[in-house]
Amino acid sequence: MNVKLGRKATLITAGIGVAVLLGWLATSQGPLAPAKVTLAKVEQGPLIASTFGIGTVEARRSYAIGPTVASRVLRVLVDQGDVVKTGQLLAELDPVDLGDRVVSGQLAAERTASIVRAAEAQLAEAQSRTQLAVASARRSTELRAQGFVSQEAADAKGHEANAAKAAADAAAAQLAAARRDHDRALSDVAGVRKLRAQARLTSLVDGVVSARLVEPGTTIVAGQAVLQVIDPATLWIKARIDQGQAGGVHVGQPAEIVLRSDAKRAYRGEVQRVDWVSDAVTEERIVNVGFAARPEGISVGELVEVTIRTAELANVGSVPAAALKRLDRQDGVWQFVDGRVAFRPVKVGITTLDGRSQIVDGLNVGDEVVVHSEQVLKPDTRVKVVPAIVRANP
Repeated sequence: MNVKLGRKATLITAGIGVAVLLGWLATSQGPLAPAKVTLAKVEQGPLIASTFGIGTVEARRSYAIGPTVASRVLRVLVDQGDVVKTGQLLAELDPVDLGDRVVSGQLAAERTASIVRAAEAQLAEAQSRTQLAVASARRSTELRAQGFVSQEAADAKGHEANAAKAAADAAAAQLAAARRDHDRALSDVAGVRKLRAQARLTSLVDGVVSARLVEPGTTIVAGQAVLQVIDPATLWIKARIDQGQAGGVHVGQPAEIVLRSDAKRAYRGEVQRVDWVSDAVTEERIVNVGFAARPEGISVGELVEVTIRTAELANVGSVPAAALKRLDRQDGVWQFVDGRVAFRPVKVGITTLDGRSQIVDGLNVGDEVVVHSEQVLKPDTRVKVVPAIVRANP
């Protein structure tokens, strides 16, 4: 009898222990346990809003040096990386028959000049004859009035005067035509000389040869580039900024530039242009950033990272950006009060690249908000504050 009572007491005790253990697990580790959260306080201090983008080094002023007519490359005098001056001969094309055409044009111009001189002489002679004929006709008219000559003789002198005038007009027309021919011959010579001059490719600026595109002996078409010359003073960054962050970017804002080849150093820069057209596919906007001082040894096409400072606030309240949530189409935070949480709508300002968001309205400095939670929170949820939330590996 005593043994049975002992066994029964043992089973009862064990059952109570199991119930207590299950209750403890349910309230501390199970579904009835408070949600584990990490907290942060609303802090007051300066905030700097920035936007970030990836870009490449490009030349704002780049010149493709090439001919205006099809030709064959005779020689190339410079190579990639060479420093050149304005007007320096860079390459020369085979002029083919352009030299002969210049000589032929000069001879044609000389011939038309001779024709012009002959026409001028003919005009002078015709004008002299006209003056003499007009004077003779006038004298004959006077003598006819006095009855010294017949009417037929007076009419003959008038006819001679009219014929002399017509001859003078014809000589003037021939002179004008000769002068036009001479001008056309001179224009032809000037045009061929320009073509001959274009066989000599010279630099338009003080710059650096960025590309040597063809070699001697290559036949090229009109407009094809032989060399590429850039103005190194115009190097800048063509950066791509997400459209969602590009709204606050404008010309004149300071920027930091980090080159892929010199990742430990940041160079100062400034936004010099914001493109009007955005890329609809990548949803990015092009922002051009210039160097305050151009780095030595920089290469065109090098990848860079650009950070543009868009706003700077001296003394404002802020919370970690991870604390911001959206509930019922409202931005807000889960505020921690007396072991429980409540959703507090807030008005948010700028957000920094290091993950802090400005609180314009809705919280006071020192208020505690939930940054991370191990489960989805609901109003009046009991929570347990922990230093960090450890996620189990899946």
